[in-house]
Formats: sequence, C-alpha cells, structure tokens
Amino acid sequence: MISIGGVIGTGLFLGTASALMNGGPLGLLLGYMFIGSICYCVMITIGEMISYLPVAGGHIKLAERFVDPAFSFALGWNLWYNWTVTLPAELSAAATIINFWHPGVNNAVWITMCLVVAIGINMSGVGVYGETEFMFASIKVITIVGLIILGIVLDLGGGPNHDRIGFRYWKDPGPFVQFHGISGMTGRFLGWSRVVTQAAFAYVGSEVVAMAAAEAKNPRRNLPKAIRRVYIRLLLFYIGGVFVIGLLVPSNNPLLDVNSDNASASPFVIAINQAGIKGLPAVINAALLSSAWSAASSDLYIASRGLYGLAASGNAPKVFLRTSRSGLPYVAVATCASFSLLSYMAINTSSGMVFTWFSSMCATAGLTTWFGIGVIYLRFRKGFLAQGHKVLELPYSSRLQPFAAWWVVGASLVTLLFSAWEVFLRDSWSTATFMTTYLPIMLFPVLYGIAKISTRAPLVKPSEMDFHSGIAEIEAMT
Repeated sequence: MISIGGVIGTGLFLGTASALMNGGPLGLLLGYMFIGSICYCVMITIGEMISYLPVAGGHIKLAERFVDPAFSFALGWNLWYNWTVTLPAELSAAATIINFWHPGVNNAVWITMCLVVAIGINMSGVGVYGETEFMFASIKVITIVGLIILGIVLDLGGGPNHDRIGFRYWKDPGPFVQFHGISGMTGRFLGWSRVVTQAAFAYVGSEVVAMAAAEAKNPRRNLPKAIRRVYIRLLLFYIGGVFVIGLLVPSNNPLLDVNSDNASASPFVIAINQAGIKGLPAVINAALLSSAWSAASSDLYIASRGLYGLAASGNAPKVFLRTSRSGLPYVAVATCASFSLLSYMAINTSSGMVFTWFSSMCATAGLTTWFGIGVIYLRFRKGFLAQGHKVLELPYSSRLQPFAAWWVVGASLVTLLFSAWEVFLRDSWSTATFMTTYLPIMLFPVLYGIAKISTRAPLVKPSEMDFHSGIAEIEAMT
C-alpha cells in the first residue's frame, strides 16, 4: 500500500490547479502523459538494475559501480536536495489547503502544526513511521479512487444540480490555453511546458522503491512485482485523475490560481462546490490535508536517510552517522528538518506562490535524478554485455531497452531545458521563476565537477565493472 499510495501527493491534488490554468484540459492531459511515459521508462530501467543487484543505496551505489565515484557523489547530494526542498513545498501546500477553512489565519500557524506532526513521526522511529504512512497511503488511494468515480458521475449529470458537463470545457474556453495571452503555437507550447514541469513534481518519487532494495525480502522476485504495481497504478491514478479534472473545471476559473490569496484548495474541491454538494468539500479537503502530512513525513524520512547514507559512504561529514540507541539518525533528521523553516516564507507571501517555487525546484532535481538513472543503465548494459552476459540472465527485463533508457536521458534533458522557457521572452522575465527552475539545474554539473577534480577517478571501463560483489548473498536469499 505504501509503494502505491506513497507517491500520490499534493502534486496531483493541488498542483493540477495551476497546470490546468496554464495548459487547458488537453494540455494538462498531454503533459501528464508525456511525463508519465518518462516515469514508466524510469521504472523499467531501474527495475532491471535493482532486481539484479539489490544493493543498499539503490541507484546511488550503482552509479559508483558503473559510472564513476564523482557521478555517485553528485547524484547522492542531488537526491538529498530533492527531498529536502520538497518538505517546505508540502508544508506550503498544507497551509494552502487549510486556508480553505480559515482564510484569515496566519500561515505560520498551519505550517508549524504540520511541521510538528512530520518531525514527531520521524523522531518516533521507523515503526511509527511505517504505521502512519500505511494509514496515510490508504487514505490517499481511497480518496483518489473515490474522486475519479465521483468526477465521472458529476460529469454525466449525476450531481445535485443535474448539470451534464460532458466535454463542454474542452470547447469553451477550449482544449489549450494561450499562455500569458501569447497567440499561436508558441502560446500553447509554453502553457504545455508549464504543465510538464508541474507534472514532473507530481510523478517524482516513484523511483524511491529502489532505495528499499537491500531491505526487501527475496528482492529478485518481489522488486519486479513492486515496480510493475507502482507504474501501472501510478499511471491509472494520475492520467485518470487529470482527465476527470479537465472535464469538471474550466481552465479560466479564477480559483485555480494557487498564487492568489483566494485559492480554493484543489480542482476536485472546486468541482464539488460547483455541483452543489454540501459538506463533502470539507471532507475531501481533510483527506487532502492528510496527503500533505504524509508527503511531508515521507520527505523528511527519505532526506534524512539519504544524508545518513552520504555520510556512511564518506561523501558527507561523519557527524550525520550519529544515532540513538534505537538506531534513529537524529542528527540527520534534525538537520533536514531545519530546512523546512524555508516554508515560513509563506507568512509574507501567498502560500500557493511558495508552493509553486519549491515544487519547481523539486521537479528540476527529480528530472536530474531520472537523467542520472538513464545514464547509469546505459553504462550498466554496456558493461553487462561486454563481459559476456546476456539480457536473459536478468531477473527482470523489458523489450523496450535500451530505447527506454535513451528516452529517459533525452526527454529529461529537453524537459529541463524548456521548464521555464517563457522567462526568456520579451517582457516576460521573472527572477523568481528563473531562480527556482534553472539555477537548481546547475547543481548537478557543479557537484560532479567538484567531485571529479577531487577524486580524479576515471570512468569505470565496461570490462572492469563489478557485477559480482554481493551476488552470492543475493542468490542465497532467492
């Protein structure tokens, strides 16, 4: 349940509001399908490697084996950065959601409340984290399934107002949005590119199943099953969810603007209000709030364990290895939690605006991780075949390889390039958009360059790649 529901969060429930406003219903659907195709290829790509070598550290450790130590260093810190900046994004989303009930209360109250819950869960140990995350994941899965079914019923006129919507909003205001009033294909492309960036934030995180590889029981059998379940249900929930959203809410609805002071929690809530269903919007918003809590708790957990892993491999100060008697890495947890204070920027700025900033930063970091996974696989496959192995030896393989990995590498780079292209147009400059979208992209090459200069380790030759360490223990578990 955690592997299915854990990846469903505020990107789908809240972020789709701005995506629909920028891209229109068809632009929203196509953007999610585009990123969904990359996510699918990421899952089958990492599945082939991790099912064969389910090592502790997942793709971060595999980068050291099949690329070079500098690539592993840069990818590890990018992973930590990704989940660290996602935490304030989720807290800002929680404040936006709660504003649905109490719009006049200072956002600092809601951020503090949600932060205390997230830190409390993480400081209570892995047992409490697992139990609460299972509960939250169950709520999210039930919520999204219920909302998709309800959305179809409302679209067909089954609501209290008996208004049969059909594809009305695909005709007026139209399937696409002319971004910032820019006419022609340019305006539609820019609107779609903003959808793609938001969709990346929603999808990013599906690959974390690889991080649990070393702890899985019989990983060579169970990991492929987990990967198949994640990408099938992920695509169904996300593609189905955004399709329903595009049917129910017109792209010119002012409440979709999460950057404004009168944002209404979610497109689903807007649609239910429009249908005239009393009481249900508050119930749905409560479920969406649990989603933000769950995501914040998961973000802190992954970020702290990532920092602990960096220290264990010698890529971060040893102080982060300190643990309590129960094994809790409290220094790593406290350090990562301190970055959540950035969410208090929502005190003087719209919480929706802060959410947009941090979600853009997370999206670019996540796409960089996907790019790295594609590169690792291409090196893995080259070395695997060069050493006389055959693809049939892999516990899990796909006929789409190596084309899927090339698609991950190419599509991720193109998406990063055009993620905020509108800032370069005449009279469209936005310092905040540029800073939160393009500057984080430079983090990875800078880290890689520093590590490369420090270690001076060459790329691992295909003939020298290590496909044997740990294999005996893995086969014994199978």
